[in-house]
Amino acid sequence: MAGRQDVLGQMWKEYSFSDSRYLTSDPFVLCMETVTAICWGPLSFIVAFLIMIEHPLRHPLQAMVSLGQIYGDVLYYATSMFDHYHKGLTYFRPEAYYFWCYYIFMNLIWIVIPGSRLMSPPL
Repeated sequence: MAGRQDVLGQMWKEYSFSDSRYLTSDPFVLCMETVTAICWGPLSFIVAFLIMIEHPLRHPLQAMVSLGQIYGDVLYYATSMFDHYHKGLTYFRPEAYYFWCYYIFMNLIWIVIPGSRLMSPPL
């Protein structure tokens, strides 16, 4: 991705300012993003369709996707913080914008929204 000049490549590089593991082929990030692309992404489209047709299977599958997103995000934060505090490695730039807007806020969305879906009663 580092050598790509298209829009997706530029967005990937911009996000990597908040977490340089995205440009270094970090094993955890590669595994996490692969699971997201292969499992959670397609399953999210299936859940959206099931919600649209009001199929009863939408509830357990939505819970599964939500838990998967939360679990991945908690591991994402945990591995970064572990490396920071125990190995002295910092993956984000020192500017507050990249830390708070990209690293914290953009990833916190993937905890708050699935968490709210898990906490809400089925319709």
